[in-house]
Amino acid sequence: MTISYPLIKPKYYKSLLIDLVSFIKSPKNKTIVEKSTTNKIYDTIGLFFIKVVFSITVASLLQFIYDPENLTSISMTKRFSPLLLLLVGGIILPLFEEITFRLSLKFNPIYFALTSGTFTYYILTKPVFKSRLSLVDETFWYRVIPAIILLMIIFLFSSTKPIKMMLQNFWQKHFKMIYYFSCISFAWLHIFNFELNLTNLLWLPILTLPQLFIATIAGYTRVAFGFQYPLLVHMSTNILFLSLTFLPLD
Repeated sequence: MTISYPLIKPKYYKSLLIDLVSFIKSPKNKTIVEKSTTNKIYDTIGLFFIKVVFSITVASLLQFIYDPENLTSISMTKRFSPLLLLLVGGIILPLFEEITFRLSLKFNPIYFALTSGTFTYYILTKPVFKSRLSLVDETFWYRVIPAIILLMIIFLFSSTKPIKMMLQNFWQKHFKMIYYFSCISFAWLHIFNFELNLTNLLWLPILTLPQLFIATIAGYTRVAFGFQYPLLVHMSTNILFLSLTFLPLD
């Protein structure tokens, strides 16, 4: 029996990039059913390796050109113990972000409601109150309560038959716009990880380029394979990099 190891073959990564670029150029709201779970796992891991290489390359180049301080990572390491940091940064926040930016790429009333609620919390937290997603401060309930109320209202309305059908048709006709919006909003909202000054705003497209690339891959795997694939990759990546911060490097 011949055993295939696609992850060690350069041609395999070329094929993955071709599929990814093809999807980005013309996004289709279609699940790939002909691939087995094993092949989907291989593809997800392969795309993860591509993402890591790209992100490290861009981050390394930026260090020589412009490297502003990431305020979010500093804030979290100060506020949480190592175990809590892994729980919040490695599990809770990835789940929150995947629900916010990827879950509703496939339309479903509960998906749409959850995304609307979490996106509202995100906007109220970062641009409006200039707080942190994981920070329970004096603005916390002002951020949470409107998000929960909106979530419930949207679920009730989008579950009614006429509105549900209207939204389903909108998703089919305008999926390209929805996919691009999810990618760009995910990337550009990460500018709030840095100090909001004129220089950082001018550098926004470059500073958030790794997040934009991550979003295109995560959106593709969410639509083509299922929500669990980008979610598990997001969690694994965060846990890995957070764990590395605990190593004694002195």
